[in-house]
Amino acid sequence: MNREKPCCAAEAMRRIRQISVGDTVVGLSMLEQIFEDVAGLDLIQDTDIRRELIRQVKVYNYVPAPAEKAYADAVFAEYQKEMKINGNN
Repeated sequence: MNREKPCCAAEAMRRIRQISVGDTVVGLSMLEQIFEDVAGLDLIQDTDIRRELIRQVKVYNYVPAPAEKAYADAVFAEYQKEMKINGNN
C-alpha cells in the first residue's frame, strides 16, 4: 500500500478500515500497511506484536488514552485474523 498522501477523498477512504473496538465500530487509517510492516518485523511474542501494532496505529490515528487497551486488543485480534487469511500464521 502506498504511504503517500492520498490524491483525493476517495483514495483516503480506501485507506480506512473499520474494526470493532469494544462495542464501537471505528475507522482506522493505514491498517493494512501497519499489518504488513509488523509482519515484516518477524516478532515472535504476542506482547511485542501488540505493542508495535498500537504504536504504529497511534502514528496515523487518534487513540484515546483510556481506550488504548481496547484498541490494542481489537487491532491485535484483527491482525491475527489477517495473518491466518494470508497464511502467515
